[in-house]
Amino acid sequence: MFDIGFWELVVIGVVALVVIGPERLPKVARIAGLWLGRARRTLASVQDEIRRELKADELKEILEKQARSLPLESILEEPVKRADTPPPGIDAGRIPTPGETSAGLGESNSAARPAERDIPAG
Repeated sequence: MFDIGFWELVVIGVVALVVIGPERLPKVARIAGLWLGRARRTLASVQDEIRRELKADELKEILEKQARSLPLESILEEPVKRADTPPPGIDAGRIPTPGETSAGLGESNSAARPAERDIPAG
């Protein structure tokens, strides 16, 4: 910020000692230190807020870029379209009966149910 070296600080201290006087110099130095600390904290707070705003703007730009490249609606609509269309070879308007579904799998209707004689009488 300021490029003040050691000798510049010595000159400022001597001038302050001559102008203010030795009795009031400690009190003035303490007050100046408090004000300098407040100024630094305020400056740091402003810098932090600017950084957060810039980061938020960057994040908004990234999200907008992603939204333009691949909209969320298209991502969500694709599986729904695939789920709505039946697989090839199946009539979409007709619901198969239970006998047809098991016969389609290569099983007979009687094989799907256990025989009554296999169940022990109790």
